[in-house]
Amino acid sequence: MTAIRMVLVDDDPLVRAGLALMLGGAEDVEIVGEAADGDEVGALVDRTRPDVVLMDIRMPGVDGLTATERLRARADAPQVVVLTTFHADEQVLRALRAGAAGFVLKDTPPAEILDAVRRVAAGDPVLSPAVTRRLMEQAAGTAPGTRHARHARARARVDALNDREREVAVAVGRGMANADIAAHLYMSVATVKSHVSRILARLDLDNRVQIALLTYDAGLLDEYRDES
Repeated sequence: MTAIRMVLVDDDPLVRAGLALMLGGAEDVEIVGEAADGDEVGALVDRTRPDVVLMDIRMPGVDGLTATERLRARADAPQVVVLTTFHADEQVLRALRAGAAGFVLKDTPPAEILDAVRRVAAGDPVLSPAVTRRLMEQAAGTAPGTRHARHARARARVDALNDREREVAVAVGRGMANADIAAHLYMSVATVKSHVSRILARLDLDNRVQIALLTYDAGLLDEYRDES
């Protein structure tokens, strides 16, 4: 079994120590580095080549949002999970748009944080449908002009999808897992995965969370509700 290489980024040394103790005890996780500020992350990732970075949002120097944007702009970017005390915060939304694979709350039970790390390392986002909806509601609270411009851009992008890809994208936006999408659209799980991969490549997105946000911005989820 190949261990998941992970870096911890948090300005609180007690939090880092607790996470290292909690996650490092798992047989399939190896803590390969720690940082107290977002400014340290780039060099640390270069040295340690982690699979996953667990990133605190609020730090006194370079915050986790900026550090996430910098990391995800790299060609060899590791997966990023943001760590926060907030359930639905526009800063978390910014991190997800930047390419973070999801987020976990600091008071999340240890077993669930470990499960989140494993899921992200396997390529699955760490967002429940309920959390996704709350984040989308947060996005909807932006100024009307901003919403209109974002809708127009998103609509132009999803127009590049064929009908089947659009159906899969909407299902992802609804928070459905691959098995559920396969049953709903009468296709195999392998076919669903292929469609998702093509959607990511065609739209230049990093993960399923960004597909969900784009379908929301484009109004596709509202269309689904109207047809239901």
